[in-house]
Amino acid sequence: PVGRGRYLVTAGNCASCHTAAAGAFMAGGVAFETPFGTLYSTNITPDPATGIGDWSEADFRAAMRHGVRPDGEHLYPAFPYTAYTRLTDDDLAAIWAYLRAVPPVASTPPENALAFPFDQRPLLAAWKLLYHEPGPLQPDPDRSDAWNRGAYLVEALGHCSACHSPRNRLGAEEAELRHAGGEYLDRVPGGDFRPWFAPNLTGHPTGLALWNHEDLVAYLATGRNAFLEAFGPMNEVIMNSTRYLDPADIDAMATYLKALPAAGGGAAADAPGEELMGRGRSLYNLHCGTCHLPSGEGDPEMAPRLNRGSLVVQAENPASLINVVLHGPEVAGADPDRQWLKPMKAYRYLLNDEEVAAVATYIRNAWDNAAGVVSPAQVERQRRSNTGG
Repeated sequence: PVGRGRYLVTAGNCASCHTAAAGAFMAGGVAFETPFGTLYSTNITPDPATGIGDWSEADFRAAMRHGVRPDGEHLYPAFPYTAYTRLTDDDLAAIWAYLRAVPPVASTPPENALAFPFDQRPLLAAWKLLYHEPGPLQPDPDRSDAWNRGAYLVEALGHCSACHSPRNRLGAEEAELRHAGGEYLDRVPGGDFRPWFAPNLTGHPTGLALWNHEDLVAYLATGRNAFLEAFGPMNEVIMNSTRYLDPADIDAMATYLKALPAAGGGAAADAPGEELMGRGRSLYNLHCGTCHLPSGEGDPEMAPRLNRGSLVVQAENPASLINVVLHGPEVAGADPDRQWLKPMKAYRYLLNDEEVAAVATYIRNAWDNAAGVVSPAQVERQRRSNTGG
């Protein structure tokens, strides 16, 4: 069970959220900025004083299935028990066996810093009545084994919708727009928190419509395909999780994702005027065209393509694209080197808000793209830190 549990924990990408930078494995302390305040991940090593060493397996199952601590207090759904509740009993037992075998670490994460009334855990009982449906995911007998395995990996273990779905004002995923893309806060190079947009994973034109099965397999296995190279928050998903999965499981995930019906995309994008496109074209040719090429085709040795099929370029929300321009992307280095490479300079000190907006607008509307205008106000929002600096 321990070996199987290790694989399941890897598929669930638990280490990315429960291991702080330069911190001990699974000892928690990773900060999560939310609209309600700051949450910190918990220590899930078997240390009895600061971790889960004094938990029983039933306690663990209650946390994963129902979002409840051993003392009866509710867990905040930043811990995605809304997805983990769909795991099978056997898989929960295997994960528990593995976590019991992790070296214990005595480490107490910082206290959460939530605004009132969101710091009142009893209120989560009402939230759960509205938004939490506990119980294992049931297979669909009308679908293939690969589709059902992919559904389990994407919807339960991988909890992909936690980032890739929009959320309502109470922080719950919008069910009708599941996997249609979502905004959340995460770090940019330099350490500050900024909004990011996890792209649409459905068959919508702003999502995976142009990607085929093999494109998805390559991206999940290596972080690269003909359309995109992983960067930003997705680095941790690829480096700590999906690249270690069995090829059959990656294939199953691709099968399920490619079957998702088109959803989201927002209202039709406004086309930019000729003057704005001309200004953006000039900036693009000066700063971007050498690597990404004037045609937007990119170069596999230097820069990804921008002219079609890029989830970052065509997203309804340009937050991630603006982050790339302002702060520069960090991409995964060669295994086992865990350092991030910086193949592109940051332009936050070279270009002002109007210039970044112009070049981003050009990229989003040149060639085969039609993603709409980026405003200077949107750039300014990405430029400032979460503390307003």
